[in-house]
Amino acid sequence: MRISKKGGITIFCLIGLLMSVVILVHQNQGPNVNPQEELLKKVISCGVILVSCIIFAKWYDKFTTLPVELYQSRHLIWKLAKNDFKKRYAGSYLGAVWAMAQPVVTVAMYYIVFELIMPGTSRTEEAPFVLFLTAGLVPWFYFNEAWNNGTNALREYDYLVKKVVFKISILPVIKVIAATFIHVFFVAVLLIVAALYGYYPSVYTLQLFYYSACLFVFVLALSYTTCAIVVFFKDLSQIINIILQIGIWATPILWDINGMDAKWLLVLKLNPLVYIVEGYRSAIYRKEWFFQDFFSTMYFWIATVVLFGLGAAIFRRLKVHFADVL
Repeated sequence: MRISKKGGITIFCLIGLLMSVVILVHQNQGPNVNPQEELLKKVISCGVILVSCIIFAKWYDKFTTLPVELYQSRHLIWKLAKNDFKKRYAGSYLGAVWAMAQPVVTVAMYYIVFELIMPGTSRTEEAPFVLFLTAGLVPWFYFNEAWNNGTNALREYDYLVKKVVFKISILPVIKVIAATFIHVFFVAVLLIVAALYGYYPSVYTLQLFYYSACLFVFVLALSYTTCAIVVFFKDLSQIINIILQIGIWATPILWDINGMDAKWLLVLKLNPLVYIVEGYRSAIYRKEWFFQDFFSTMYFWIATVVLFGLGAAIFRRLKVHFADVL
């Protein structure tokens, strides 16, 4: 069933209104809650929602073209994603094992350095350090691979970009889905590591599906922006590599955010990946629901939707020039 333009705008604005009401009504509980900080969060969140609704209504066609194309091509996307994954390791004796080997070795090296060689340098009271570390690295590996591959999707499939009848908008999502196959394996490894330490799957573990979906949408939103720009500015790939090198330290993967000074927490949580990484830990051993951290959940989805809209607009604006440059 196709939704009319008026209906689409109405639905989007109603969702925005509902989110605004929930944000305004919600009250955080706890001795360390700062009323002024809470009010500032509410004002900023509602302001962003209002601006997003206005922009969406004004440029409805530009923002909805991409989601419609992805939905219409969903069967082709799935087929090409599987082929992309198989092609990447074609001709290799161990095949996809190599994709799994490097992250496993990385986790092992961090464990050896921080737990065996320099014990006490990175501690957490919540869970064994190897579990704490694995729960942070699993989403990071997914983000790293998906963003890199999604950014270079148009350059890798340049022969398809030059075909007039091919919907090139599906290329970044193909790369992100292909990276998801490896991510499923590492989630299984994470569950095994947790079980070895006595943290068995529970109803909270189901949130891994939610947080994986969050990460999928977020990295896809980033990829549509960067894949369009990198066609014209190839140095962006190197810049992204530097961002990823810094990002692993700017995100609480190797260190515990609960040990940070309170004045830095608000700044650190501006990084949407903090919500994802902490969410994986909540699902595995903290036994907390995602909606318990209300403002972080609202912030993540508002930021992701805005970023996705921006990426869709940039991609749509630049795609008519892709074939000429590539």
